Amino acid sequence: MDGGAQYNPRTVEEVFKDFNGRRSGIVKALTTDVQEFYRQCDPDKENLCLYGFPTEQWEVNLPAEEVPPELPEPALGINFARDGMQEKDWLSLVAVHSDAWLLSVAFYFGARFGFDKADRKKLFNMINEVPTIFEVVTGNAKKQSKEKSSVSNHSSNKSKSSSKGGRSEPGKYAKMQLKDDDEGLDEDDDEEEEEHGDTLCGACGENYASDEFWICCDICEKWFHGKCVKITPARAEHIKQYKCPSCSNKRARP
Repeated sequence: MDGGAQYNPRTVEEVFKDFNGRRSGIVKALTTDVQEFYRQCDPDKENLCLYGFPTEQWEVNLPAEEVPPELPEPALGINFARDGMQEKDWLSLVAVHSDAWLLSVAFYFGARFGFDKADRKKLFNMINEVPTIFEVVTGNAKKQSKEKSSVSNHSSNKSKSSSKGGRSEPGKYAKMQLKDDDEGLDEDDDEEEEEHGDTLCGACGENYASDEFWICCDICEKWFHGKCVKITPARAEHIKQYKCPSCSNKRARP
């Protein structure tokens, strides 16, 4: 474990950076790296934990031997439930416990380095601005409905061209938006941009940005940054039906 022994964030910003790095690592384990995560969580092994590190990496390992440990420990024995429940429910359960662990680690640092009431409130507000791991893994009901509504509304719109290039609205498979150089956006376009702002990447959990390429999974209907799933606009044009890494892994696994 990294244990925090070599890295001790002391300011609110440093603790949040630590939180975000660990969160990104765990999100990878439960989304883009889910097949490898599933494989490592062998129920025949001893009690295992899922660790996220500030470097945005993840690891399935035994808990630290020292008592008490340097940092709060993640949920113990996540591997035992792997084959005893549906995969999506198991991943959701791991996500919930991971969210709780991230909060405990962040506020452990806060207590250790004497954060006052204002600092604790600031830290919580910063944490609360990013989606939880559970929301990324399962999808938030409210935001999911907005996303589906946005996709439905946008799929019927025709592409609009600008002086520098085309701007394609979200279709069935992929979307890429370039910053407009037109005379201006009308009211409908403004509403569309606001709706896009609620869209979250199914891999990293970050918000939609108008100058980034996105692709939608035809199975789970989640949107992803092209860079997060290693799909380029050119490659997307040749994909008849896109399946995200998580859906592809579910189909491949017996």
